[in-house]
Amino acid sequence: MSSIPLPLKGTCRCGRVEIEVSKAPICTAACHCPGCQKMSSSAYSLTAMVPADGFAVTKGETVIGGRHGQDLHHQFCDHCKTWMFTRVAGVEWFVNVRPTMLEETAWFRPFMETFTKTRLAFAETGAARSFAEFPTMEELEPLMREYRAWAEAGKASS
Repeated sequence: MSSIPLPLKGTCRCGRVEIEVSKAPICTAACHCPGCQKMSSSAYSLTAMVPADGFAVTKGETVIGGRHGQDLHHQFCDHCKTWMFTRVAGVEWFVNVRPTMLEETAWFRPFMETFTKTRLAFAETGAARSFAEFPTMEELEPLMREYRAWAEAGKASS
């Protein structure tokens, strides 16, 4: 996936929190669930699923915000309240990074879209795969292999 200019650096809106992605995403997505719609104030949220060992907060600290549940840990800048990334309990091996936090975004395109059952009528993402809800854990591994082939074929940045 040489089209992704690693490492990718990014910040929250105010710049107090800085992040770095040093490994290529294992998948990219747009989520149409009502929670993501509310937290992003938009039709959907975007995510790059990055291996946990390829992601770091390099400056500042984040706080948990949004849904304060046991399974989702949405991380925000405490000052500007920008939603930067999410950690999911039980799948600590990847981090859902909001790609719009990154300085370089030309490489990003959602491979899959989730929760299309609650998609707003006008919201089109161009994703290659669509799911009425979130794919099961059993579906994720084959999807990640499919994403890798899709990205390597250059479709992620076309």
